[in-house]
Amino acid sequence: MSEKRKSRKTVNERPISVDQDDSQPKVVNFRTSSIGAVEADLVRMHQSGARVITSDEVELHQSVAIEVTTVDVNAHEAAMGMVTAGQVDMTNSGAGAVRAERVDLTGYAGAVFSDSASLGNTYAGLVAANEVQGERIESMILLARRVEGEVYTVVDTRGVLLAGMVSGLVAGLVLLVGKLVFGRNR
Repeated sequence: MSEKRKSRKTVNERPISVDQDDSQPKVVNFRTSSIGAVEADLVRMHQSGARVITSDEVELHQSVAIEVTTVDVNAHEAAMGMVTAGQVDMTNSGAGAVRAERVDLTGYAGAVFSDSASLGNTYAGLVAANEVQGERIESMILLARRVEGEVYTVVDTRGVLLAGMVSGLVAGLVLLVGKLVFGRNR
């Protein structure tokens, strides 16, 4: 038990920044830790939590991060708040919002904004991408130029356009009727 306590690191007050000479990569490994903020070339976390991660590469396993800014993130059984990255690979994971050039996701997401998204057995609130591929995708709103796969959505691209046109027409009619009925000059 005392060895387990020795391996636990808790830093909540100041960011952790790895200072090494420029010739060596800055690598940070956390296991069963709680971190306020960390900045390094590579961040690996196992059963840990972080408020803010800024890195070139992030690997999360059974971990939680509130804000992740990186070039490449690989998450397995992890939860993240806001992810901004070039490449995101999430397996059995969830995120509040993901903004990336390329997203490979199996799990849950509140919102996905991407150039290319590959979603396998995924539940998402909003998916906006140029290309979407997937096995089974369930979403509230799906906006994409090209979709391949089995998609179940409440509102798709055509539905959004139709809803916009109908609501604009209804609003215009209500304003016109209101002006005709109540718009008399005295």
